[in-house]
Amino acid sequence: MPSFPQNPLRALLAVVLAGATLLPPPLAAQLQLPTLGDGASITTSDERRMGDRIIRSLFRDPDYLEDAPLQEYVEGIWKPLLAAARARGELSPELDERFAWQILLGRDRSVNAFALPGGYFGVHLGLIGVVGTRDELASVLAHELSHVSQRHIARMISQQSRHTPLVIGSMILGALAAAKSPDAAQALMIGGQAAMVQNQLNFSRDMEREADRMGYSLLAPAGFSPQGVVGMFDRLQQANRLNDNGSWPYLRSHPLTSERIADMQSRLPAGQSLAQPAPSLEHGMMAARARVLSRPGVDVLRQWARLPESSGFAAQPQAQRVAALYAAVLAHIQLQDYGPARAGLPALTQALAGDAQGLRQAGLLAAELELAAGQPQAALQALAPVIEADDTADKPSRPVLLLRTQILLRLGQAQSMASPLQTWVTLYPRDAAAWQALAQVWQAQNQPLRALRAEGEAQAAHYDYAAAVDRFRAGQELARRGGTQNDHFEASIIDTRLRATQELLREQTAER
Repeated sequence: MPSFPQNPLRALLAVVLAGATLLPPPLAAQLQLPTLGDGASITTSDERRMGDRIIRSLFRDPDYLEDAPLQEYVEGIWKPLLAAARARGELSPELDERFAWQILLGRDRSVNAFALPGGYFGVHLGLIGVVGTRDELASVLAHELSHVSQRHIARMISQQSRHTPLVIGSMILGALAAAKSPDAAQALMIGGQAAMVQNQLNFSRDMEREADRMGYSLLAPAGFSPQGVVGMFDRLQQANRLNDNGSWPYLRSHPLTSERIADMQSRLPAGQSLAQPAPSLEHGMMAARARVLSRPGVDVLRQWARLPESSGFAAQPQAQRVAALYAAVLAHIQLQDYGPARAGLPALTQALAGDAQGLRQAGLLAAELELAAGQPQAALQALAPVIEADDTADKPSRPVLLLRTQILLRLGQAQSMASPLQTWVTLYPRDAAAWQALAQVWQAQNQPLRALRAEGEAQAAHYDYAAAVDRFRAGQELARRGGTQNDHFEASIIDTRLRATQELLREQTAER
């Protein structure tokens, strides 16, 4: 299974020079791409279909992570950037409508983020865990957004129009293959055609500068400090000086130059300080969550779990203490040491000192702990203040929705979650996790037909149309057997969704 690509733009160049025959056959069999037409420019529809095929493979990758708190935090940064790009006219109506604008999280501990065709983006937990502020993370996301809004990938592929569609498709496949062996992609570039390689690299550097400028222009309108990009460049530059040991692939796909750094520094308003904004307590907690969930190993988890017991811990700055306490509790949960995890929660709450966003994350963590420990009633009690805060804000919260559903399922009281989940999937029909939670709720209420439909929608949301058709057919068969409690309306929906998904499956198969 292909992993989240570490250096997609460079891999595109490497594979197009090598040709399609050098791709590993198993990978090519796993991920086929649409035919684009010899020498034709890539349309937005073509690019979206490419992205759909690639992202379907990433959804099935073991590195793919569905974590509601982290997803909500990253999207809380991402959505204002996207809104700013719309407001500034950087997204044409066609691009805005056709592209997915979706972020996937990967467990990979390497420091990386990447853009894919069709408006898909990947963020490694290693990146979230290392950035110092939400502004620094925003600068990376803004840069990647600009790669897509300026259609850099499509422009690169269009330059290779003399190649056949198979080779064009191989460029994208190579980006995934290179993740398993980054050195292999670099090795493919050795040999002849050196001038061609240099021209392509120069073009890529132009793209990087363009993405820098466009991304920078989004930060302030989206509510982020422009110093974030300077801070991120400083962080990357320091890592580059120390050692690029493979844990910083962002440095390979986005090589730093003194010109790029100077350009960003010169864009700060005259007299404005280069000092970075102080990290929020919530950011420290989410960075800690990313580090723990990246599977660093049992020994590392134990070290983090013991960190609050170290000498001098109390004298550390508040942000560091909060992050360490959060990491310790979550590490104990991962180690299934529920007693020490509970013991660490009061210190975390006290260290937050009334910080509303931080206390919300602590409440979610406490509920997560009790659910993992098999205490759903205690989990519901821990979640109650977060539910109340969300109700007061009149703002739907995905982490609360999903966590509350799992708690009530354990208590046998999940019937009240059917309506909120249905409302949510109506607003966000591609939320596979919400569809799956709704399927569990319907199953618990002895509504198998509705459960099968929700399972099919969950598979369709991840572009696994074959699995979706299987679920819809099972629902259709159940309706024919009369085991649906005369739910003719739901049976009619399943018939309609089956026909639509079968058509999507035919299109998907024809593109291979």
